[in-house]
Amino acid sequence: EIRPVMTVPLSEEKTEVGSYFVSNYPPYSFWSEDRVDAVRRALAAPPRRDATLGVYLHIPFCRKRCKFCYFKVYTDKNSGEVERYVAALTREAELLAASPAIAGRAPTFVYFGGGTPSFISSKHLRRLVGRLRDLLPWDAAEEITFECEPGTLTRAKLETIRELGITRLSLGVENFDDRILAENGRAHVSKEIYRVLPWIGELGFDQLNVDLIAGMIGETWDTWRESVRRTIETDPDSVTIYQLELPYNTVYSKRVLSGGELPVADWKTKREWQQFAFEQLEGAGYRVSSAYTMVKRERPGRFVYRDSVWRGSDLLGLGVSSFGHLSGVHYQNRPGWQQYLERVEAGEPPLLRAFEPSDRERLTREMILQLKLGAIRPDYFKRKFGADIVAEFEGPFRKLETGGMLALDAEEIRLTRQGLLRVDTLLPEFYAPEYQNARYT
Repeated sequence: EIRPVMTVPLSEEKTEVGSYFVSNYPPYSFWSEDRVDAVRRALAAPPRRDATLGVYLHIPFCRKRCKFCYFKVYTDKNSGEVERYVAALTREAELLAASPAIAGRAPTFVYFGGGTPSFISSKHLRRLVGRLRDLLPWDAAEEITFECEPGTLTRAKLETIRELGITRLSLGVENFDDRILAENGRAHVSKEIYRVLPWIGELGFDQLNVDLIAGMIGETWDTWRESVRRTIETDPDSVTIYQLELPYNTVYSKRVLSGGELPVADWKTKREWQQFAFEQLEGAGYRVSSAYTMVKRERPGRFVYRDSVWRGSDLLGLGVSSFGHLSGVHYQNRPGWQQYLERVEAGEPPLLRAFEPSDRERLTREMILQLKLGAIRPDYFKRKFGADIVAEFEGPFRKLETGGMLALDAEEIRLTRQGLLRVDTLLPEFYAPEYQNARYT
């Protein structure tokens, strides 16, 4: 079900129900079923000469649904249903890989997201990856990322994941306090984190990323300091920190909308917690990579998926409810289990809705997403789009500069730390009038 989600106004401090994180532009609510033909035309046409290709695979299975989760996930599927889904993923890849827009192209990056990719068995992983690599050879891919939940990992499964060529593990730690993990509906406990870390180190993955969430229900300054301390102690290659939001259709948001109480930290507190984490990580040898991520200075931490998507790369989105981007056209797959499977098994791409942005909208999308990196250079947009972004967006830039959110000059636009910590609330300043205050999804 597609529900209306409003962006959070810049002035709000209380954590209200609604979308906070900006992942695309224009807002998803402007995508529609009557534009799906644009995706079919893009598939039937040769690819853009300058476009890289990435692959996103949605693995929608979890042991439990977190109370703050709004992703398309299932917690009730048996082995046979997982096997059917894996077969559908490969069938969808077959349908799309034969198209003129994809045929013969080698992915620059591959991303296994979820849900919990590490939920599925080694047998299913080998079957899935073996067929996909025949269709979309990724031996030369710069990055292959795999999201993991600690409690789903065994030494044998990690060995399989490593054998399959995964270069970057993203470990969903979120917090080290068992009481907080339980309250927020996480399936794992802290001892499972410590159980898997030695195995990950021994197997020699190129990069380990640890995810944290600032502001989980039950968080205090003491528990947050301890989670940050333990994170630094585990010595990951990178750390990604998100601030808890309350989108529609989560357990927590439904509680709030029905009049229940939820002791959630306000945005000011969450920004303070993230700032503290950034300061501690900087003291431990990390540097800022984006508004959410710190990387160890002496290690080659990379985020090819993030950087490619934020620069307009083609993205082949496979799986139920997946999002993709092809030759400038955005699309989403069917979000229902049966809808998705039946379409694919009938030999049809499982397309739900699409959007074909204008040149101006493509420029705005890349600019606001790249601002999340903390700094952008106007000459990039001049070369790619022939646009002077300082002149074309002078009003929003000057407003944010006056508010202490960024520093502006002809060569670089750099967010201040204050701006970086609240970047998602700043980005709607750059939206065209027709998208201001619109539903986000």
